Amino acid sequence: MDQIRLGDSGLKVSQIILGCMSFGDPARGNHPWSLDEQSSRPFIQQALEAGITTFDTANAYSDGSSEEIVGRALADFAQRDEIVLASKVFMPMGQGPSQSGLSRAAIMAQIDASLRRLGTDHVDLYQIHRWDPHTPIEETMEALHDVVKAGKARYLGASSMYAWQFAKAQYAADLGGWTRFVSMQDQYNLLQREEEREMLPFCEDQGVGVIPWSPLARGRLTRPWGEHTQRTETDDFGKRLYQQAEDADRAVVDVVGAIASDRGVSRAQVALAWVRQQGAVTAPIVGATKQSHLTDAIASAELELSGEELRRLESPYTPREPNGF
Repeated sequence: MDQIRLGDSGLKVSQIILGCMSFGDPARGNHPWSLDEQSSRPFIQQALEAGITTFDTANAYSDGSSEEIVGRALADFAQRDEIVLASKVFMPMGQGPSQSGLSRAAIMAQIDASLRRLGTDHVDLYQIHRWDPHTPIEETMEALHDVVKAGKARYLGASSMYAWQFAKAQYAADLGGWTRFVSMQDQYNLLQREEEREMLPFCEDQGVGVIPWSPLARGRLTRPWGEHTQRTETDDFGKRLYQQAEDADRAVVDVVGAIASDRGVSRAQVALAWVRQQGAVTAPIVGATKQSHLTDAIASAELELSGEELRRLESPYTPREPNGF
């Protein structure tokens, strides 16, 4: 699997990034559909064997247990300098001023907690999980810069926010002489393309790598319209997504199915290939709770859609409000 430069930075990530939100103790946090440690480890091992070198988790995934599981598995299956390990900060991890948000207190406490759980002395990419409206961005950027200078993170990234907020953060970093963000992890897929308006052009112009989350629209692009899974029924956050343009979304899902049938591949491969072929995108982040999820993600790296297929996939889309912030 190819390794791709993340924007203009010196960091390289694999063509497919393994999202680790699905690995965690089902009894901890808000993901009862997550896989426990014994069930998670084969996915991580298979990903490594397929050439996936980049693993994305967060402190809040399953109340920290995702970091614990991922850290132990990578220590057993890989050399630390051969993988790219990414985590995030912002979501609540408990009570108290250092347990949530992007204040200096929170960032300094949470990076240390993440490193303990991951069993490493640094993460390769440390990302703010969301925008914090209650903390001056200058405080956040200086604290993140200090994390980098302390050797606890090699690079910084951000996740879902408005383009003006991301621009403000980069501007603050430049004014303060602090470390800039090298990546944007945003929601981008065939059912939610509003990032094409401002965020993706901004990232391309500024040399920022884009690593989208939910490239399969929470699985909606992988199965016929109307089919549901256990995660569909229990994923409270996911229930707030993809509710705005049902007729258009159904038309997109139908086209994905038709092209998959014509090509003799899975729907997931088609949807992932579309994301990967978008100019601003470095690599999609793909989660897995079934063996086929990972197999399809790996196979999608070899699938090239034609110009006509890309147009067919894109034509039913209708504008809607961005969501997932």
